[in-house]
Amino acid sequence: MERTRSKELYAEALRLMPGGVNSPVRAFRAVGGEPVFFARGEGPYVWDVDGNRYIDFVASWGPLILGHAHPAVVEAVCRAARQGMTFGAPTEAESTLARMILEAFPAMERVRFVNSGTEAAMSALRLARAYTSRPKVVKMQGGYHGHADALLVQAGSGVATFGLPDSPGVTEGMARDTLVVPYNDLAAVEALFAQIGDEIAAVIVEPVAGNMGVVLPQEGYLEGLRRLTREHGALLILDEVITGFRLAYGGAQTLWGLAPDLTCLGKVIGGGLPVGAYGGRAEVMALVAPEGPVYQAGTLSGNPLAMAAGIATLEELRKPGAYERLAALGRRWAQGLAARAKEAGIPLQVNAIGSMMTAFFTEEPVRDYASAKRSDAARYARFFHAMLQRGVYLAPSQFEASFVSLAHTPEVVDAALEAAGEAFRNLAAS
Repeated sequence: MERTRSKELYAEALRLMPGGVNSPVRAFRAVGGEPVFFARGEGPYVWDVDGNRYIDFVASWGPLILGHAHPAVVEAVCRAARQGMTFGAPTEAESTLARMILEAFPAMERVRFVNSGTEAAMSALRLARAYTSRPKVVKMQGGYHGHADALLVQAGSGVATFGLPDSPGVTEGMARDTLVVPYNDLAAVEALFAQIGDEIAAVIVEPVAGNMGVVLPQEGYLEGLRRLTREHGALLILDEVITGFRLAYGGAQTLWGLAPDLTCLGKVIGGGLPVGAYGGRAEVMALVAPEGPVYQAGTLSGNPLAMAAGIATLEELRKPGAYERLAALGRRWAQGLAARAKEAGIPLQVNAIGSMMTAFFTEEPVRDYASAKRSDAARYARFFHAMLQRGVYLAPSQFEASFVSLAHTPEVVDAALEAAGEAFRNLAAS
C-alpha cells in the first residue's frame, strides 16, 4: 500500500507538534515506521488519506463498540449540536446518562462526569484520600490510570515498593505516596497492608488489565482485593475506563460480582467523544463539591455532545443479544489468531475476554507486567506492519488491546484472519 500523503502530513506534523502527534502511541515508535493519517471511518473500516481501506481493531482504543459513524450516534450528536454544543450549565442529558450508568452499575449510587479517564482516576484518588484521611494509594505494576503525576510511577526494587517517578516533571514527593505491586500478586498486597495498612487510602486496579496488553485476573484475586480493603478500612477503586460497558453492560464488576467503593469509567460512555466519569457509594460521593469539600470541576464536563453520543451508544448496547454477538466475534478473532499462529509454528499467547484481546508473541503464559514484557516486541512490530500492508489496522504496540465492535461481522473477521495467516507464514519464513 502506498501512503504518500500520510508521509507528507507526518513531516508537516513533526514541525507543528511534539513527535508529530497528540498522544505518544500514535507515533509508531513501538513498531517503527511512520504513522498512518486517517480520513474517515464507517462500520468496521477506516480509510487513510491515501484512500487505503483497513479493517479496524483499534476502535479509537476501545470506545467505538458500535463501530465507526454508527447512524444512531451520528444522528444523536448532530441533533444535540443543532441545539447548542456547550452551555457550561446543567442539561437534562446529563441526568439521563447518569441514570443509565447507575442502573447498570449497582455499586455506583452517584456519579460525576469529567472529560477523560485520566480525570476520573485522579479525581477518584483525591476523593479516596479525603474520605479515609490517609495519604497512600496502591496501584499495579503495568497498570495505567492516566497521566496524572501521582500515577506516573514505576516500581522500585522489591515485591511491594514505594513508587519512583516514571516521567521527568513528576517529583519524588508526588510518587512517594503511590505504592506499586505486581498485578495478580495478592500476597504482595497483603504484605503491604500488614506493614502500613493504616496509611493506605485506596487500591486502584483495572479488573482486567488492558494497558500491559489484556491480562485477566487470576481466580480469587479481585475478591481478595475487595476483602483486604474492607478489612483495613481502605477503598477499592475499579478502573473500568476500558472494561466498563465493554465486557458487559455493567462492566467487569458484574461478571465477578464485585461491589467496589468507587468506579472509574470512560471510553464507551462517550460513544467516541471525550468523556469520563467516577462514581460510587453515596456517602463517599457526598464529599465532592459543591456538596462537600473535595474540589473538582470542569467547564466541559457533561457537555451535550458527549452525553448524546453516550446515551445513543448505551441504548444500542442494552438491546437483546448485543454482548452475546460481541463475545462470539471476540472468540472468532482470538481463537482464529491462535490457530493460525500454531499452523505457522509461531509461539503466541492469546489473552482474551469478551470483545477485547491481546496476542503476545511469547511461549509462556502472560499473567502480569513482567511476563508481558518478556514478549517479543520486535516480532510483534513485524506482524503489525505485515497486517497493515494487508489492510488490517492493529494497535501500534505489543502492549495494547485489540477490540471488535458490533459493526464487525464473521466475514470481516475471517478476512482479517486470512491476512493474519499470510503474515504468520511470512514471519516463520523470515
